[in-house]
Amino acid sequence: MPDHSANTSPSSPSENAGAAETVVRAMKGHGFYDRHSTPQRATIDAVLPWLEDAIANMRLTEGSPTIGVADFGCSEGRNSIAATQAVVAAVRKRTAQPILTMHTDLPLNDYSRLLTMLRPEGRSVFNVAETYSAVVGGSFYGQLLPPRSLHVATTFNSIGYLSRRPIDRLEHHVQANGPSTPDAPGSVSQEEKEAFLEQTLADMESFLRARAAELVPGGLLLLQCFGAGEVWHNCDRITDALNDALLAAVAAGRIGRAGYETYYSPFYYRTVDEMISLVATPEAPLGSLFRLDRAETFDVSVPFVEEFRRTADVAKFASAYVNFFRAFTEPQLRMAFVDRPNVDQTIDEIFAHIERLICDDPERYELHYISVAALLTRRGGAMPEFG
Repeated sequence: MPDHSANTSPSSPSENAGAAETVVRAMKGHGFYDRHSTPQRATIDAVLPWLEDAIANMRLTEGSPTIGVADFGCSEGRNSIAATQAVVAAVRKRTAQPILTMHTDLPLNDYSRLLTMLRPEGRSVFNVAETYSAVVGGSFYGQLLPPRSLHVATTFNSIGYLSRRPIDRLEHHVQANGPSTPDAPGSVSQEEKEAFLEQTLADMESFLRARAAELVPGGLLLLQCFGAGEVWHNCDRITDALNDALLAAVAAGRIGRAGYETYYSPFYYRTVDEMISLVATPEAPLGSLFRLDRAETFDVSVPFVEEFRRTADVAKFASAYVNFFRAFTEPQLRMAFVDRPNVDQTIDEIFAHIERLICDDPERYELHYISVAALLTRRGGAMPEFG
C-alpha cells in the first residue's frame, strides 16, 4: 500500500468498462490518508538510514547553484515531509548551498494539507536556512523536472501502482497476486500474473529513465515499495477480506458480477529481484544508467499490530486496520462503482463487512507489511559539488 498516490494518465474504469484502460487514482483525502498511514511511515523509517549514509559519503566535485531534492508520490504530505526533512538535514551537513525540495503527485491529488504543512506560520517546515519548496503535479512515469536538476530522489510505496490496466478484468480475485492461501476464495492464472509483471517492468523502465534524465551524475535514488517475500505478499490477507466482502455485495445485489470482475486493485506485488532486474548489473537493460548499491526485502513492524499483541483489543485493531486499508483502497472502489445507486452506502457497507471479518477472526486476516527497497546511484561521473 502506497504511502503516496499513484501516478498515471487519466481515465477511470466503471462497472461497464471494456478494454484495458489507463486508470487515475489518488489516496483518500481531507487528512484521512495522513491519519491512517503509520505502516507506510514505518517502511520509510526503515530505509532512510541507507540514504543518509550515502549522502554522507557522496563524492563531490564541480559546483552547483542549487541542490535538488525530490519525493515522487507525496500524497497528503505528512510522510513525504518527514522523509524529506531527514534528507535535507543530511544534505545540509555537506553544504551551505540553497536546497530546493520538490514534492510530486498526480494533479488530482489533495495538496491542501501538503501546502499548509510546507510553510506553517509562514516559515519553511524544514527549518534550515536557504531551503525552498515546490509542488509538481504530473505522472512520475514521465519526466517532471529539468535535466540534471536533481541530486537526491526518493519514492515510497508509489511505484507499485501501475500506469495502466494491463488486462480488462480479473474474473476470480481482486488482486493480481491472487489469494493468500489455497482455501481462500478466488484464483489468478499464471497468464494474468505475467501480464501484470510485464506492465510492472515497463513502468519501472519508464520511471527509471525519467529519473535518469533529472538526476545529476552521482545523484542518489531511493526506491521503496510494498512487495512480496518468500512466503507473504504485502497485505494479502486483508485483500482476501476485500474479495470476500465484494462477493458478499454481489450476492446481496448491491453490485453486479460484471462490476466485481472488472474492478481490481491496480498494483502488483513484486519481489526485490523483480524490482532491481533492470539495474542489477552493469549489463542489465538500464545498468549503464544506474549502479545498484543496496537492495533488501523486509517485513515491517506495524504499530497498530504491535498494540493489538499487547492489548488484545480486537475492535480497536480492526478499526485501525480497516482505516489503513481504506485510505488507499476506497478511491479505486469509488471509481469502479461510481455509477451504482447509493455508492457511498455501498462503499461503507463493504468496509464494515471487512471490519466484521477481522473482528470475528483476526488471526485469519493477520497483517504482513512486506517492503522491497533499493538504493541506486546515477552513473556518468562525479556529482556536481555541494558548496
